[in-house]
Amino acid sequence: MRMALNAAEKFVGATAPNPPVGAIALDRKGNVVLGAAHQKAGGPHAEAKVLELAEKLGKLSAIETLVVTLEPCNHQGRTPACTEAILKHRHIRRVVIGTRDPNPRVAGGGVERLRKAGLEVIEGVLEAECRFLVRAFTKFSVDGHPYVTLKAALRKDGSMIPPAGQKTFTSKPSLIFAHELRKRADALWTGSGTVLADNPEFTVRWVPDHPGKERFLLLSDRRQRIPAEWIARAKANGFRPHFAPSFEEGLDFLAQNGVLEVLVEAGPTLRKAWLESGLWDESVVIMQGEKENEEDNVTITFRSDEEE
Repeated sequence: MRMALNAAEKFVGATAPNPPVGAIALDRKGNVVLGAAHQKAGGPHAEAKVLELAEKLGKLSAIETLVVTLEPCNHQGRTPACTEAILKHRHIRRVVIGTRDPNPRVAGGGVERLRKAGLEVIEGVLEAECRFLVRAFTKFSVDGHPYVTLKAALRKDGSMIPPAGQKTFTSKPSLIFAHELRKRADALWTGSGTVLADNPEFTVRWVPDHPGKERFLLLSDRRQRIPAEWIARAKANGFRPHFAPSFEEGLDFLAQNGVLEVLVEAGPTLRKAWLESGLWDESVVIMQGEKENEEDNVTITFRSDEEE
């Protein structure tokens, strides 16, 4: 299951509106045959992908167990149901599942279908990690809105503004981490103050991005201060800008477009408004180290924890 999680994590941010899922195939002795992950919407799901690869490599008949991070789907969508893909192969006798599908419209259907067909189904293996993997999909499925992550980088004095002549003040590991956050997001959200102060690009540069990935760029700009030239540059960088008159309208727009996660990169005023709105899910704060060459401190807070 850990291998399946690792396979799925490589494609977090590439699968919307579908969840990231990984699958590992085992033979009758428990040896790994091969693994695969769902890579993008419209493409094969993880279970179908691993079976397809096994067939191409002549290893299909060796598979007895499938280990999957998420309950196999039991409904026809853009691709056929994964349960049927599994049941076509009678030598597969066991399916190990990390967590059930959080979508209330389909939860449990895959497990029931497999058990009814006589397969052994083992549930709850590394369940907490598997649920965490699909937390954005869960929010989208249950509440109908994207998962909102707030990100801020603070200097030693608490300021967000880089020193004169610099674009950033965080360490290289922090920059890599920040760009990983961008990579996993389907949309970014910022305000006019950040655009005017920093002239940001918001592109993924410190890590390899998902090939062909386009993101929405939500803009809070009540006074219409963002220059048209900056908007044109954002479009040239692959963004799809949208002006949001309110958080609620912006989140509705993103949901209608299948966005699972939006990353908010904004200044103190807009960040404070997001925190007070209660519409956020995860807050990431990167604090500059106290001493030169000291590692930055990263604090991650989940709103669900605060509510508890």
